[in-house]
Amino acid sequence: MADIENKVWLTQLRYLKRLLAANDPTAFHAAFLELHTWEQAQFFLGLNRSERMALYKVLSASEVGDFFDDIDDDEAQLTVFLAEMRPEFAAQMLTEMYIDNAVDILEHLDKATVNRLLAQMPHQTAVDMRSLLHYDDETAGSIMTTEFVAIVAEQTVASAMQTLREKAEDAEMIYYIYVLDEVQHLVGIISLRDLIVNDQTKKVRTIMNERVISVQVTDDQESVAQTIRDYNFFAIPVTDDENHLLGIITVDDIIDVIDDEAASDYSGLAGVDVENTSENPLKAAVKRLPWLITLLFLGMSTASLINHYENLVSEASVLAVFISLITGTAGNAGTQSLAVAVRRLAFPDQERSFVQSLLAELITGLITGVVTGVTITLVVGVWKHNFTLGFVIGLAMCCAIVVANLAGSFIPGLMARLGFDPAVASGPFISTLSDLTSVLIYFSIAQYFIASFVQ
Repeated sequence: MADIENKVWLTQLRYLKRLLAANDPTAFHAAFLELHTWEQAQFFLGLNRSERMALYKVLSASEVGDFFDDIDDDEAQLTVFLAEMRPEFAAQMLTEMYIDNAVDILEHLDKATVNRLLAQMPHQTAVDMRSLLHYDDETAGSIMTTEFVAIVAEQTVASAMQTLREKAEDAEMIYYIYVLDEVQHLVGIISLRDLIVNDQTKKVRTIMNERVISVQVTDDQESVAQTIRDYNFFAIPVTDDENHLLGIITVDDIIDVIDDEAASDYSGLAGVDVENTSENPLKAAVKRLPWLITLLFLGMSTASLINHYENLVSEASVLAVFISLITGTAGNAGTQSLAVAVRRLAFPDQERSFVQSLLAELITGLITGVVTGVTITLVVGVWKHNFTLGFVIGLAMCCAIVVANLAGSFIPGLMARLGFDPAVASGPFISTLSDLTSVLIYFSIAQYFIASFVQ
């Protein structure tokens, strides 16, 4: 079924491109507007510059703005698109977009270009956009929109419905209607359903929900996402310190936040930016090299440590066979612990105290370490016919796993408390650190028992 849908979609794309190339604006316009706005955006992203210039002549700024709301926030692309449009066209297109999406685009442009575009917009739109541009990145203020419907508590239901009809076309969300007092304080919330089912003569204050869950304009976007996730809201109001309603954050923006945060965490765990991928091998290599070089030098310390125990390895060469086994297993255990720790820090409601987390990982490490250690003890004992050697390998592996588990939990927690992104304690970093500690543990234990298993 999916293959059939893909073929139909590709056929549509080719048909639209032929209409655009044939300079048949009427047929192209009709066919293009039959697509969903997301499909329009995908079609647009597949065009070259000359094709995009032709499209700007066929579509109005409002129609372009409709599908620009569905274009992902890619700085390089958006800068190119805005630069190739006439300034008046670009300004009108941004005006027609949802204000939070338009501001996301403006944030990628230089100050002179932003001022030039804002100067060509309606005064109130420009004022609203400037106010949103002032908020810090990744805060509630930076992702909220000012396009919402607000009413006053003393209105009747009939009057509120009239207000809703007047403002609905420009609002991003009409399912929730926010209730204000005479000085613009947020005092309640009412749903569209409540307005429909209640008597038209009732006062809004008699049917509104006075317990409003809101977020502060300076709150971190991740905590906002968590609140919406907890309450299953479609939108959440944003207020200042005095409870004035400044805007709302809709669930579609929160989905983007969750996606961005997940990509950020995954990038940290992988030690590479998974969002800004490049098809150019040289550019991709330049982005990956800093981490690899850093880990190379950290890995050199492991090599130096092995070199320090060169005489021990010469005396019992069998020890060299199990180095990669112990370091690899410890590294895997540390990465597992790291993933759990970063996940827990990302969701405060799941977060235990620092000491509780360390204690939990210590117990987990002991259980997994003992089971893994006993297993490898038996395997090596039978394989090498030397259970003393098996005990050394098993004990070293058990200790290495416990230490790796503690490191995987301790380092992200410490970084979070120091104000750094815990995902920066990436999987490759933890694995390399585990290599160092596990080698030290392994040879220290082996040195103690060497007389017992060297024949």
